[in-house]
Amino acid sequence: MAERKKTVVLGASPNPVRFSHKAVKSLLRHDQQVVALGFKEGLIAEEEIQVGMPPIEEVDTVSIYIGSSRQSEYYDYIISLKPKRVIFNPGTVNPEFMGRLKREGIEPIAECMLVLLNEGDY
Repeated sequence: MAERKKTVVLGASPNPVRFSHKAVKSLLRHDQQVVALGFKEGLIAEEEIQVGMPPIEEVDTVSIYIGSSRQSEYYDYIISLKPKRVIFNPGTVNPEFMGRLKREGIEPIAECMLVLLNEGDY
């Protein structure tokens, strides 16, 4: 079994056609700990979507599903979670934030989390 890594999915949506929704379900299928963080309350499988910027401990990965124009309000919050890495999924790449993460000792990765999971590279 792969190592369990607590992952925060930022931009989680209750809409099943959204990639953030599929990401939460895929993490659960791969037996990973997941925190769904979105703009609207709801459920993804049995996982409740949290709203706001709740304190979360022992975060391994933050997987971003919000565009770069909405990310700046989350910079300090994401850094405060002290993740090992932040995955910028397609359409979310943000060179400014990626540079800041590097300076903070957090690895920015421009990749599709779903592909990483499915290929066993997560």
